[in-house]
Amino acid sequence: MSRVEIVAEGVYRLKKAAVNCYLIVDDDGIVLVDGGLPGTWSRLAAALRTVGATPYDISAVVLTHGHFDHVGMCDRLSWENRVASHIHRDDRELARHPYRYAHERARSPYPLRHPAAIPALGAMAVAGALWVKGVKAKGDVVPGVLLDLPGSLLPVWSPGHTAGHCAYLMESRGILFSGDALVTYDPYTAARGPRIVAGAATADSAVALETLQDLAATAAGLVLPGHGEPFADGIVAAAAQARTAGPS
Repeated sequence: MSRVEIVAEGVYRLKKAAVNCYLIVDDDGIVLVDGGLPGTWSRLAAALRTVGATPYDISAVVLTHGHFDHVGMCDRLSWENRVASHIHRDDRELARHPYRYAHERARSPYPLRHPAAIPALGAMAVAGALWVKGVKAKGDVVPGVLLDLPGSLLPVWSPGHTAGHCAYLMESRGILFSGDALVTYDPYTAARGPRIVAGAATADSAVALETLQDLAATAAGLVLPGHGEPFADGIVAAAAQARTAGPS
């Protein structure tokens, strides 16, 4: 079931078809972390209504990476509301063509090997996963350089899932938006708990596992992933569990 959930003060999780994006609302404005699927739009509108805002009030979309299930609302926000999207330059082309992504393993065997994942994949298709339009995102996200946007987000370099993946840290609050560098639900296998995403959608699992140490170095207490439930036991524990789970 899709829903809007307050996961921290001023931070709303917009969940649709096993995909998360996050709305940050603070005194400086509103930022959307990732663009979800097209079907997430009603969740976005509902969250905005709770704070007396509309999509026109969003300052920017900050993308962890350019896959189709993370840019689904970006084109609409750009054309209808003049909301720009921002991404690391190494994923800028992927955001424009979100189905042309590198993956180290063939996708087709996964539903046969992991039938428990079929309902989630079907829900993603119903929510628009098969007809996402790309977006011309600004390739101006620089790891380690604080974004000049509401939310005080610090990009954390975390490649492996894609070439230009960046997580985002709210350092003063100990909140890490991990994107797909670390998830707590894998939509390709239906496996739960901290892990990297299956090779069906990950470019380089070895690099993705190495990246976990950089995420752990943030020492964030709350991890908000691109798929799955928030993880409140901290990124250090999450990264350790993900390393133990390994690639799939």
